[in-house]
Amino acid sequence: MTFDPDDSAPQSPKRSWWRAIRFRRPTMSGFSLGGARRWRWIVVGVLALLVLYYPVGALIVENIDDDPQFGPSGMAPGESQAVAVAAGLVTREVDVHQWTPMQPFFTPAGILDNMPNFQRGIMAALGRFSTELMDQLGRTRGSSQTDRDLEQARGFLNEQPNIWIWQPSVSFWPSATSAQKYRAGRDKLVAYNKRLASGQAVFERRSDNLQALLDRIANDEGSDSAVIDQHIIEQAGNLFDTHCDDIFYFNKGRLYANYLLMRELGKDFEAVIKEKGLTPSWQQTVETFRIASQLEPWVVWNGWPDAFLIPNHLAAQGFYLLRARTQLREISAILLK
Repeated sequence: MTFDPDDSAPQSPKRSWWRAIRFRRPTMSGFSLGGARRWRWIVVGVLALLVLYYPVGALIVENIDDDPQFGPSGMAPGESQAVAVAAGLVTREVDVHQWTPMQPFFTPAGILDNMPNFQRGIMAALGRFSTELMDQLGRTRGSSQTDRDLEQARGFLNEQPNIWIWQPSVSFWPSATSAQKYRAGRDKLVAYNKRLASGQAVFERRSDNLQALLDRIANDEGSDSAVIDQHIIEQAGNLFDTHCDDIFYFNKGRLYANYLLMRELGKDFEAVIKEKGLTPSWQQTVETFRIASQLEPWVVWNGWPDAFLIPNHLAAQGFYLLRARTQLREISAILLK
């Protein structure tokens, strides 16, 4: 038997501490393992959020609302039906839905394409209507005073549709958005309509006023058909044409807004239309606008006009544009007599 002095000698606390540290094996505690798993799930969740943020968010936001039954409600006697539906459209597109043309790239709506162009078309039609409302319908004669509410509504509703709160190319200071300006224009239309119901504003239901408005609408539709014609000449047969749907949905938006305006103008000018014997012609024109506004292919193709398999949706839309324009010109000619 041998004697080892180290086995029997008392060890100092300092040496015991050192040996414990020196000879302890490194192990991963349950806490560390759980923390690693949590971080892994956090990273996966962030990546999934980034991947789904745009497509899922865009699907939630997108709403090309071409409801043909949309109309004004809760109107007082004496108000204009057309003015009421114009104000209602602004409320629906800006407040009920989201005004997408002004959304920046870092929002889901920033990647949308069809809905922004559809809304642009709607506002283009309402901007035209507000201009003619100020110049023709809302004053007794050309020499009379311009209605202040209509003048401001015209200014707001003809603003650019893509103004966000900050535009570095214009100013480094925040500015009023397109949506805010359109709301202000809507409020002025509502104020005018209330004054009209109380007898404090003018809405001249004369045939020459209606004729002038129809001519302006016809000119706009003719301009849109020219854009279609030029694009078909340049890009027909191009299956990778990424601009044809922009044209299609802008036109669809303008056609839809003009359909609603024409439908309600038929009520505002019912006496004039009956007097001129235009009731059947007016109904047919409104129906043409309705059919054109309801065209909604899954994919907008710009194929050859005489193609066997790939259609040309711009050409189909252009047919209804020109038909509506022709019908408007026919009504306008009768109103001049």
